[in-house]
Amino acid sequence: MTNPLLINSTLPLFSQIKPEHIEPAITQLLDDARNVVQQQLQATSEYTWENLIEIIENAEDTLNKAWSPVSHMNSVVNTDDLRQAYNACLPKLSEYATEMGQNEALFQAYQAIAKSEAFATLDTAQQKIINNALRDFKLSGVDLDSDKKDRYKQISQELSRLTSQYEENLLDATNAWSKQITDIHALSGLPESAIAQAKQSAEQAEKDGWLITLQFPSYQAVMTYADDRALRREHYEAFSTRASDQGPQNPQWDNTENMEAILALRHEKAQLLGFNNYAELSLIRKMADKPEDVTHFLEDLAVKSKPQAEKDLADLRDFAKLHYDINDLQSWDLGYYSEKMRQHFYQLSQEEVKTYFPITRVLPGLFTIVEKLYGLRITEIQEFDRWHPDARFFQIQDATGQLRGQFYLDLYARAKKRGGAWMDDCVGRKKFHGTIQIPVAYLTCNFTPPTSTEPALLTHDEVTTLFHEFGHGLQHMLTKVDHLSVSGINGVEWDAVELPSQFMENWCWEQEALTLISGHYQTGEHLPDSLFDKMIAAKNFQAGMVMVRQLEFSLFDFKIHQNYDPEKGGRIYETLAEVRAQVSVVIPPEFNRFAHSFSHIFAGGYAAGYYSYKWAEVLSSDAFSLFEENGIFDPETGKAFLTHILETGGTQDAMDLFVQFRGRKPNIDALLRHNGIAA
Repeated sequence: MTNPLLINSTLPLFSQIKPEHIEPAITQLLDDARNVVQQQLQATSEYTWENLIEIIENAEDTLNKAWSPVSHMNSVVNTDDLRQAYNACLPKLSEYATEMGQNEALFQAYQAIAKSEAFATLDTAQQKIINNALRDFKLSGVDLDSDKKDRYKQISQELSRLTSQYEENLLDATNAWSKQITDIHALSGLPESAIAQAKQSAEQAEKDGWLITLQFPSYQAVMTYADDRALRREHYEAFSTRASDQGPQNPQWDNTENMEAILALRHEKAQLLGFNNYAELSLIRKMADKPEDVTHFLEDLAVKSKPQAEKDLADLRDFAKLHYDINDLQSWDLGYYSEKMRQHFYQLSQEEVKTYFPITRVLPGLFTIVEKLYGLRITEIQEFDRWHPDARFFQIQDATGQLRGQFYLDLYARAKKRGGAWMDDCVGRKKFHGTIQIPVAYLTCNFTPPTSTEPALLTHDEVTTLFHEFGHGLQHMLTKVDHLSVSGINGVEWDAVELPSQFMENWCWEQEALTLISGHYQTGEHLPDSLFDKMIAAKNFQAGMVMVRQLEFSLFDFKIHQNYDPEKGGRIYETLAEVRAQVSVVIPPEFNRFAHSFSHIFAGGYAAGYYSYKWAEVLSSDAFSLFEENGIFDPETGKAFLTHILETGGTQDAMDLFVQFRGRKPNIDALLRHNGIAA
């Protein structure tokens, strides 16, 4: 039987990939990559880019292109068998990565190339790859003695297992809870679209009535609109205690021990490598120089934002008391009364806004904006191999007709699909034997699906999310770098990687752009000026509260990694309480277990790096301010952003590239202005 993961196809053969294909394919490709390294090291003692680095990169690219669809399917069409096969490969991949990072002969070969006369003849990208690799050998423990190398390897494997277990517990806990509603009055307040979705969920589960779940569109609808306060509380508790020791869930999914073990192992790894803590280690690949820079940045923002946040909350409490006689505003009330307050003061209904953002209008409009900014053309390809009927596929061509990139789109929430929204790498750009490998991205969201009678209608927040992920995708797909390790988002400092994504969000607030992405789903009418004016007036509604909430997440993440003490353990909720006392205005109830579902830091790439969102917001606001000066579709400014940011990958330091685009270093003023907070 031919293994679809071993076929050298241009795109993954999703429909043919079965769980039994995964482990044999990955095992074989790992063996192949090891053999390539060994052969190239033994073939000569005069190492060059061509006879060593390029050949190893190519072998690892073959491995990555096989693992990419496996990892993707594990996130979007998860099954027990697929999960088992995926998890069986994690220690093998971790072992290979550690083995390569600790290969002294390979390290010495890279050093020899770096010291050779030929190094000066290499291009910027090649030199950056070699310098990055030498740094990463050190971070993989190449200099450690054999006992410490073995311990490093054990830590890496165990972290790989634990972070996967954390993500699985969260997925299972999210899927496990639902509530059947048999009396329509219990859903009083919910908009028709949310009720139709609950009806559709019940039908799919072969149940009577309506079904609400912990999938985010369902949860958000209940928290924002349900008049039944007891129902809101029940739903809030189920959502905020997922995968924890609290709430209605089965304790089999409790992430407590995983979180403690993850923090302990990260700390031990950092100390093995000579760092005081994991926060210091994480900054080696970021723009920030030292931990104090990060905490000072976040605490400074908090000082500037907290007075506004306190006023926001006081105004909400006054409103709820005056208009609804609510004297004890609780966490499960915030979304509901905030929406009432928004409608009262701005006559702005999120449900009304949604009717102007059907996906059938938003998506083509997004493509038009990108075409106007960068001279690109995006077209859909109907025939392709897909993992689910919802998946779609597109290609991007530049003004000359040259193919620049392709992307998959999977927009809607469903069971067995990881929550949230993300961009991931399917195929990276490289040049090999004179041929360009076209980059391919996965763009994944969890929007409310269409019903049998209506297209998917997006909230304005969801429109912003789509633009955000597309910004990531553009950096991956539009790169002009020919060497894989620094093409696209590869090699970009992690606290700069959110710049292109948050940058794209700005167009969601510009009337000239909204004309392109809006149109009433029944009449086709553009977003009326009156509604746009209300949106702008309400744009910074509770901006202070939103800001300090993000600062809470960022400081909590950074401090549990910076201040970890093996004798005291993770102190996860103690640290969270300390951070909340410092920066927050809303203190959730005792049972809230937010950290148990904070997968960005416990299972994603944002450990001691969640602050990146805020730092990148500084960069993106400041970058967009140049478009505000020159015109939001100014072709010269668009070309400059394309040239200096999107096409350059990780070939230069992010700060240098920003300065080349903006003409100076970033400042915080545009961020505060965009959030309606005084500098």
